[in-house]
Amino acid sequence: MKASKKTPAKAPLSEKASAAAKALEKLGLRRDIDLALHLPLRYEDETRIVKLAEVRDNSHPVQIEATVTHQEVTYRPRRQLIVTVDDGTDTCTLRFFSFYGSQQKALAVGNKVRVRGEVKGGFLGRTMLHPSFKAAGGDLPTALTPVYPTVAGLPQAYLRKAVLSGLVRADLSDTFAPGDLDIIRHENGRQPLWTLRDALQFLHHPTPDVSLDTLMDHTHPAWQRLKAEELLAQQLSQLQSRRERAALKAPQLKAVEGGTLHARLLAALPFGLTNAQQRVGAEIAKDMARRIPMHRLLQGDVGAGKTVVAALAAAICMDAGWQCALMAPTEILAEQHFRKLLGWLEPLGITTAWLTGTQKAKERRAMLALIESGEAQLVVGTHAIIQDKVKFKNLALAIIDEQHRFGVAQRLALRNKLHHEDMEPHLLMMTATPIPRTLAMSYYADLDVSTLDELPPGRTPIVTKVVNDARRDEVIERIRAQISQGRQVYWVCPLIEESEALDLTNATQTHADLAEALQGATRADGQPVLIGLLHSRMHVDDKKAVMGAFTAGLMSVLVSTTVIEVGVDVPNASLMVIEHAERFGLSQLHQLRGRVGRGAAASACVLLYSTGDAPRLGEAARERLKAMAETNDGFEIARRDLEIRGPGEFLGARQSGEAMLRFADLQTDTELLEWAKAEAPMLLDTYPHLAAKHVARWLGGRAEYLKA
Repeated sequence: MKASKKTPAKAPLSEKASAAAKALEKLGLRRDIDLALHLPLRYEDETRIVKLAEVRDNSHPVQIEATVTHQEVTYRPRRQLIVTVDDGTDTCTLRFFSFYGSQQKALAVGNKVRVRGEVKGGFLGRTMLHPSFKAAGGDLPTALTPVYPTVAGLPQAYLRKAVLSGLVRADLSDTFAPGDLDIIRHENGRQPLWTLRDALQFLHHPTPDVSLDTLMDHTHPAWQRLKAEELLAQQLSQLQSRRERAALKAPQLKAVEGGTLHARLLAALPFGLTNAQQRVGAEIAKDMARRIPMHRLLQGDVGAGKTVVAALAAAICMDAGWQCALMAPTEILAEQHFRKLLGWLEPLGITTAWLTGTQKAKERRAMLALIESGEAQLVVGTHAIIQDKVKFKNLALAIIDEQHRFGVAQRLALRNKLHHEDMEPHLLMMTATPIPRTLAMSYYADLDVSTLDELPPGRTPIVTKVVNDARRDEVIERIRAQISQGRQVYWVCPLIEESEALDLTNATQTHADLAEALQGATRADGQPVLIGLLHSRMHVDDKKAVMGAFTAGLMSVLVSTTVIEVGVDVPNASLMVIEHAERFGLSQLHQLRGRVGRGAAASACVLLYSTGDAPRLGEAARERLKAMAETNDGFEIARRDLEIRGPGEFLGARQSGEAMLRFADLQTDTELLEWAKAEAPMLLDTYPHLAAKHVARWLGGRAEYLKA
């Protein structure tokens, strides 16, 4: 007796449901409201049937009903299912390169089917490639069909059902102040907002007569309701964070009168403070003298003098008998701060500790002992400062440079280093990436922002030139001329090794090419030219040696990756060449350019670009390079950067990688943002239960991200 063939067992429904639940979790769809707010990427119009004779070739997807007149599987040039259908006005060929037996059966000759796809014209007649299809007949839907963002293992049909069920179950009751829906300005005056339920119902299943443009560009009134809700949630969360912090305690760090460290540091500085530095210093001193923890962002353009402001704040802290910590994202930047602060403070009797992840064990143990005993009044380092083994005696001021380069958890860890009577340290965050006004109003609304809007005297304007890579030889001659005058040059490359994906010249090859091109060149003092190489994979001691030689003026050219982006200060460097500048972000280009122009010599930045095989640069790259050539103003650069990239990328790690605004656009929704900023305190004070419900609905646990 023959053994019967066993058909493979189907996966139990519970397994399928579990896989779908995991896929939903991956999309962050945990609650009914999350499903309700998971909006379509686009829509398909399945509300009408069109005749093939009326369809323009290469048009948007259309839906037809037709009878299958022919079916075959061919094997040349590759295996494919070819089906011909006829709707009475014309014929069309359906092609499938991957297919199952069940699909062949559904598309058997004589069957009437409803088919949707893009119709392409050609020599062999009209064709649809991999269209969707089902048996003809049945009622047509009355709304557009949503197509949702999804992940592997989560088909659209399942996701549509899940979203619909979430929409039915979610609590979509109003959380705005009663009667406060009249906020959108139109040409004919103000128009009330839609209710949240009506807006979501419409956006998930819009009627076919709606303008698709208003749906896709988010200008439809239903979208306005969602954006107003989202901006209000953000403003409420920021306001709550600010008020919660106002209830916390911090050490009162009052400046001491007469003969203090602060006064001695001011007297010892080899330069005078700008008006902006004096103003900002006073703002910080006033904050630190209060019992409420300072939570201030110090922003200033490249070279505006943020480090000296931070040093003066540290002096007030140490004057009061407390410790201060300064954390920087890279060892090069941390070391620059360390050397500068050591030069200012060591002669005044201040002990400074140095902490990085690459320290030898013996040195590290010594530094940890100094910190724990309180003998080290100032601690400078990288993220090594926040490790569990680091115990401060009495940390009262935490300074974080380039704060956007740190994650939320890292910033919170530094704030938690004060173990003293339930207090937390004052926090001063610094950034050389100026914050545009709309970002300051939204993502940074919980912070007090101080701005250094004045450069120290003596800084020379930097001339920026955008140059095609074909003129590389001219750039090298410019370098030779700078070296012969005793100047130094940076050459920055985006990669350190060859990549098949990106045909970019690497730093190692560029170093070799420049060494060959400048062979025999001499400096102003007749000494031969030294060319250094610096990249992130070098051993830390080698990095220090190269950077030390360049800083000391022994090395004329430094070929580097972006490890020199911030903090490097060599006044004698007068030329910056950025290789493949089209690959860099606008903020990064501005930071790199800021490495020159720090002395009295005229300085220049050359943006070398390459189009590769393309006839010309892409639009975004062209806009970035144009902005760099047109302005040196960091605030204008930041504004254009926000326009080009949007807030998500601009903000970096502030929200720990999770976008806090999914629907609102800070470029176009300024009026809604202004409304939300004014509405938040009124709602929180008058209707606190509605405010709490609103934040929970929109942010869930993500509101914590805004507190760091």
